[in-house]
Amino acid sequence: MLHQIKSYIFFLIKSTNQHGVHSPFIYNLITQCFYDKKKHPEYDLIKHYKKHLLRSNIKIDVKDLGSGSRVFKSNKRLVSKMASNVGATKKETQLLLRLAKYFKFKNSLELGTSLGIASHAIYIGNITNRLLTIEGCPNISEFTKNTFKSFNLENITLKTGDFSDAIEQINKNTYDFIYFDGNHKKEATLNYFEKLIPTVKNDSVFIFDDIYWSKGMTEAWELIKKHPKVTVTIDTFFWGIVFFRKEQAKEHFTIRV
Repeated sequence: MLHQIKSYIFFLIKSTNQHGVHSPFIYNLITQCFYDKKKHPEYDLIKHYKKHLLRSNIKIDVKDLGSGSRVFKSNKRLVSKMASNVGATKKETQLLLRLAKYFKFKNSLELGTSLGIASHAIYIGNITNRLLTIEGCPNISEFTKNTFKSFNLENITLKTGDFSDAIEQINKNTYDFIYFDGNHKKEATLNYFEKLIPTVKNDSVFIFDDIYWSKGMTEAWELIKKHPKVTVTIDTFFWGIVFFRKEQAKEHFTIRV
């Protein structure tokens, strides 16, 4: 927690908005997507999905394959409590939706499905998007599969299993978008990143959740920024966003969202 507090103070000192951004690509992204104040009708769908989870009295026995929970002490967890305390926030889901709309993602991957809050936002941002999402815990996976069915989310494929094993089976594909939100450990994050580098296209976008979760996650983020295939990166504090556009000069931005 101390690491996050210190990191946030430094973030506030360094961060900016669109002013002073000279890259047209990043300027347009900030002004047209990040700071888009329109009331998108899909926001109501996000709200409805979250409300459905908050009303649930189902209890799930969670097998946590990642870095564990800072909120829950027991592995038996109420869905309503999970929806309330973990997963993508309202701000994050709305931004995920806008990003999916802005870039028109067609083939996406998510590591860490959980209750599907982020998955749902990515999907409804562009319903022609084929989203493959992977969840490590079989019980969460089963619950979320049923939730997707009840919401008729037909273009989402949910696979259950260890991320490393799953990646070995899919890293010959190409993805417009990959959302890393399943294991907040340095070594695991770097491993997934390296294994999924072969899947990128020039316009691919990677998002790493919780880059200030721990000192190790921040170290992983710093190494990702320096990777030779990475050109532009954006630090929003809650996310690290990565681009591979060869036409862009290598540059890092720290942006308040």
